[in-house]
Amino acid sequence: MKVVYTEQSYDSLEELTDFLLEEQGWTLEKLLSFRSGLLDKADALETTYNNYQQEEYLEHLGKGHRRVIEGHVKIIYRIEREHIYIIDFFDSRQDPEKMKG
Repeated sequence: MKVVYTEQSYDSLEELTDFLLEEQGWTLEKLLSFRSGLLDKADALETTYNNYQQEEYLEHLGKGHRRVIEGHVKIIYRIEREHIYIIDFFDSRQDPEKMKG
């Protein structure tokens, strides 16, 4: 299996890091460490992808979205053939209804 990041996942990660830096006042060092941890967790899905729960807020799409939680962030992904697509980095402090799009 190979992890693939979607454009949406990059956008949501950038949005999240901007929020933590500008609105939450995180230091750049703390932010980079946290971001690195998120990416490491996502990359580890190559071997652990079946260990995590379905994402109930996306069940209506019927694509088998799953989530792995790192701190307050849900890493949303789905599996297609030999690929694990990272779809979103969702800050779970937000209203989960926003995830439905």
